[in-house]
Amino acid sequence: MTSSLPASPLLHVVLFEPEKAGNVGNVARTCAVLGAELHLIRPFGFHLQDREFRRAVMDYLQGVQLHEYANWTAFQDSLPAPARVFAFSTHASELHTRAGFQRGDYLLFGPESRGLPVWLRDALPKLKLPQPGGGRSLNLAVAAGVAAFEAGRQIEGW
Repeated sequence: MTSSLPASPLLHVVLFEPEKAGNVGNVARTCAVLGAELHLIRPFGFHLQDREFRRAVMDYLQGVQLHEYANWTAFQDSLPAPARVFAFSTHASELHTRAGFQRGDYLLFGPESRGLPVWLRDALPKLKLPQPGGGRSLNLAVAAGVAAFEAGRQIEGW
């Protein structure tokens, strides 16, 4: 019997130093339903055993390939060559809808309270989500969901 699953994941969602257990749990659920892998870069503002994380992720964690890294360097060292990593930031000028996502791309999001640090943001291609109504930024879980579903749409043609 042959598997109908693709050889590589649809995409990778990367959370750099996430702070809120509930957001990470919700992003994990998004990854589960999309067939995306989730990468978490330490330090975290919570523990993966926290009640809030478990409540948000529900029973979806079993369907997520979860990777943890001690820091950015450890994550970077794990990347296959060539890997495409897109940093999502309110400081970007390019809209996420114009990215031309490909299977296996990495979508990188920063911590809830401060976003990606400048040194990291400036080292990678940057994308933004439109915010025509204003505001500082979207919730991390919402932003990751919007970006991941758009990437999936571009890759799979939904």
